Amino acid sequence: MNKWAILSGIEGNLAAYEAVLVDIKRRSREIEALYILGDLVGPTRESEKLVERVLNPQRGELEALVCKGWWEEQCLILHGLGATGEPTQLMAKYGGETVKSLWECVSRQTVQWLRTLDFGFFELDCLLIHGTTVSVDEELTKDTSPILICVSAAALQEHRLHRMQANTLFCGRSGLAFQYQLQAGSITTGVTTLDSQTSPQTFNIALRQVIGVGNVGRTPGEATYTLYNPTMNQVQFKTVYYGVSKGFGVSKNKFI
Repeated sequence: MNKWAILSGIEGNLAAYEAVLVDIKRRSREIEALYILGDLVGPTRESEKLVERVLNPQRGELEALVCKGWWEEQCLILHGLGATGEPTQLMAKYGGETVKSLWECVSRQTVQWLRTLDFGFFELDCLLIHGTTVSVDEELTKDTSPILICVSAAALQEHRLHRMQANTLFCGRSGLAFQYQLQAGSITTGVTTLDSQTSPQTFNIALRQVIGVGNVGRTPGEATYTLYNPTMNQVQFKTVYYGVSKGFGVSKNKFI
């Protein structure tokens, strides 16, 4: 069975990434693609080594497909390459010390590589991104309003590269592992200004489920990622325990 291994939120944690790779190698015959849905880097000294490791897979390892996440966007902003001029989000959430650490831990050369990353990937009937189709900083969780999910799906349908509808959306921004099913939906949109009103448009949403792929690097000693079988539409959450005292622990499985 050909499966996808889907990771997010490594956040510069090289040990966590290595632990997940060991788990993936154990089932290498099953896995045909490796995705990293953003937040590869973080304000850690290992970020540079981690990027080098991802860009230079060892013999027998899959080449990772990487898209932008929230931390990558913050790096671009710090170097004057982002959509905004000041790291206001980063400062408000983590403070000046983290801003300084991120600047010191991710080199300009690496930032130039981050700049080339895609916003996401569209494979078969699946969209794989960090946040939502609107922004990398938006979170989708099992408690997200169906209206927000419909808006995200409508934005997907309007995208010139994604004319075919997505039935499954994989995202990593929340850091949670979950499966959210939406049977059907529609949204009517229109714009009203002082001068005129556009005719409303109704989008029938084909998005059937949202998958939170977990977080690899945020919790020390515990890395969570997702396996997906696109043929059978089967989701499998994996948790790998690692550390000096634990070694690379056997992962636990959860089938959905």
